[in-house]
Amino acid sequence: MSAHVRRTSRARSRLVAAAAVLPILIGALAACGYGSDKKSDDDASSAPAAAPVASGAKKLSADQVKIGYFPNLTHATALVGLKEGFFQQELGSTKIKQATFNAGPAEIEALNAGAIDIGWIGPSPSINGYTKSDGKSLRIISGSASGGVKLVVNPKKIKTLDDVKGKKIATPQLGNTQDVALLAWIKSKGWKVDAQSGKGDVSVIRTDNKITPDAYKAGSIDGAWVPEPTASKLVNEGAKVLLDESTLWPQGKFVITNVIVSQKFLTAHPDVVEAVLRGSVKTNAWINANSDKAKADANDQLKALTQKALPATQLDPAWKSIQFLDDPLAKTAQEEADHAVSAGLLKAPKLDGIYDLAPLNKILKAAGQPSVDAAGLGTQ
Repeated sequence: MSAHVRRTSRARSRLVAAAAVLPILIGALAACGYGSDKKSDDDASSAPAAAPVASGAKKLSADQVKIGYFPNLTHATALVGLKEGFFQQELGSTKIKQATFNAGPAEIEALNAGAIDIGWIGPSPSINGYTKSDGKSLRIISGSASGGVKLVVNPKKIKTLDDVKGKKIATPQLGNTQDVALLAWIKSKGWKVDAQSGKGDVSVIRTDNKITPDAYKAGSIDGAWVPEPTASKLVNEGAKVLLDESTLWPQGKFVITNVIVSQKFLTAHPDVVEAVLRGSVKTNAWINANSDKAKADANDQLKALTQKALPATQLDPAWKSIQFLDDPLAKTAQEEADHAVSAGLLKAPKLDGIYDLAPLNKILKAAGQPSVDAAGLGTQ
């Protein structure tokens, strides 16, 4: 599932929904397309500057580390950690090069090409990238965020969960984490939908998050299963939250963002990877202890990256629905992969070794915190 790819040249077709004010971009990926939110580009030029390197700072094994993330609240660990300087403090004289992405497949491609070394990303592209490379491309080395995904609907057309049948519900991309979540939920209701076409008892419309609110206003969709802040943007347009995905998971937790690293970079520069992880752990602790300031930091970064800050009516409810944590919630990632297999979007993946949590657990132990578990999918 929340959470949870073929190359762009093979993976994407775009259809135009005539009823929308703006076109609805439908990411029609190939049969095993299992990726994250599809947006437009992987432009790093607008990334805000990282904290300055202090003179006389400690020297690690790499002069530079290339970090990728999305301009998204569910990637607030990266947003806040970069703004507050937690990563740079741990990296010493190693400089940070930032790259921002609007698509999970693009970030995985960048990792495979060496354009980034470490990235914040959803479980779906991580799993797909790992399986497509026969377990050679990446490792998941930490958690980052849980939650922040909701089913929001037009209250005039949909008043109960059963009313979703026969309606048009948007997801960000065919096979992305939210798409898999919706398909799994539909199946749990006993309804049928063809995963590839989206046709069936519910019409699943793959729509770019950037234009989902316009599609909703135009009446092209009746609701959407989407991450924040898109869910809160729809609420601002009159939609109502019908279901918070966290209620479907034990203890209300499911992975939405993890930290991945290139296996090549991990082998060559384990000290740099540990430094980034220390920065991530410190950032999550700081976010949880300074929620209002962290929320403002994240919004400042979003403004720098997208030229538009979120209004409080969208920012506040979105922020409240996201939990920032170091645990990668490996068991839920496995369940999300199982749901993708059940939907026919992914062949049964071999995930043994996808997690390397030894560096993170070393850091957590030093901080007096409990270790986290790889659910039997670790390297050791």
